[in-house]
Amino acid sequence: MMSSLAVTHLVPLAEELDKNKVTPGVLGFIVFAVIGAAVWMLMKSMNTHMKRVDFEEAPEPGAAPVPAATQGGSAKG
Repeated sequence: MMSSLAVTHLVPLAEELDKNKVTPGVLGFIVFAVIGAAVWMLMKSMNTHMKRVDFEEAPEPGAAPVPAATQGGSAKG
């Protein structure tokens, strides 16, 4: 009984809405803000992890080894 009474009060309110105007409302803003915050946190985490990476590129298989004198070591002779 109460639910049918509530529906009869909401029907005139629904007819007053403009059919051509649709807005996301508060829920849309909250969802967008949560997604934005999640992306920001992921980017911050990725930046932290990338700073920790210590990567030395391996020499190419066909390249000749570099002599020790050209690597900055002192040549004794």
